[in-house]
Amino acid sequence: MSFYGRLIAETEAERNAMLAIPFIQQGAAGKLSLQSYQAFLGQAYHHVKHTVPLLMACGGRLPERLEWLREALGEYIEEEMGHQEWILNDIAATGADKELVRAALPLGETELMVAYAYDTITRNNPVGFFGMVLVLEGTSVALATHAAENIEQTLNLPKTAFSYLTSHGSLDVGHVEFYENLMNKLEDKSDQQAVLHAAKMFYKLYGDIFRALPVIEA
Repeated sequence: MSFYGRLIAETEAERNAMLAIPFIQQGAAGKLSLQSYQAFLGQAYHHVKHTVPLLMACGGRLPERLEWLREALGEYIEEEMGHQEWILNDIAATGADKELVRAALPLGETELMVAYAYDTITRNNPVGFFGMVLVLEGTSVALATHAAENIEQTLNLPKTAFSYLTSHGSLDVGHVEFYENLMNKLEDKSDQQAVLHAAKMFYKLYGDIFRALPVIEA
């Protein structure tokens, strides 16, 4: 079995546990209230703004033997630039004040996930950061476009309130293929184990953010 196949198989329980969270179920069904959707976007902003700094930090700590992976991180950085501003624009399109969100503190659960991402890079094997990539991008493909369409219909919001969700649903399909190829090139057992361990942790940590969000039905 390829390493990517193993990664998907060995994180199945954690992935299913996250996808069963009521907030995610309600979102996919388009049953979330405006308040819940705005809360989701607010926390998305507070972790997505760290994506490019995390990618840069990871690239800077990779050993020379993984130069090919550092080059791939450059492509990720180019793709992810400015996505946090998309989220703020979506928030404004829902009628909320995006500057209040920018200035607000994140939920503790969001802060912990971001802190663990930096910790993985600086204290553990930096390759483990790709465990976070699996969780965030894989979840986007599974849910984002479908959820956006359903929430849009329920809340009668303009399409401009869903640029983050819709772009990630379609954009990340290509990202997942790119990611799969990268993971299948990882040959070192310690690198593979670092990604596996981090993926299991991020399914829990990312799930905790959804567990903390207010589930208010539309």
